[in-house]
Amino acid sequence: MDNRRWYDKDPILKEALDLLKLSCDDAKNSAAGFILQLQEQVAGEVIEHVYEIMKTYEGKGNRWYDKDPVVMKAIELLRVAPKKTQRKAALKLLLALEEQSFENLDLKLEE
Repeated sequence: MDNRRWYDKDPILKEALDLLKLSCDDAKNSAAGFILQLQEQVAGEVIEHVYEIMKTYEGKGNRWYDKDPVVMKAIELLRVAPKKTQRKAALKLLLALEEQSFENLDLKLEE
């Protein structure tokens, strides 16, 4: 199978983002708020890179998440996060989407 999207390589990440893509706007916004917690765990230069990407694609990108600037920022942060963080976030995101609740959900890396 051809992995065209950056998140297709990890089956859990792929499932989480595919489910998010099909979710209602409220769920997408809640998920974005959850994922934006990654800002606290990634380096400053990574965040600058995310803002550069946002300037380039906002309003003109073809990806499903380019249409909403908050969701776009969240997904871009997830894209540039370390693989371990991506996977942990994807697992929590799947659980929250299935339960339809983002309450009391945080993205701490420690177990």
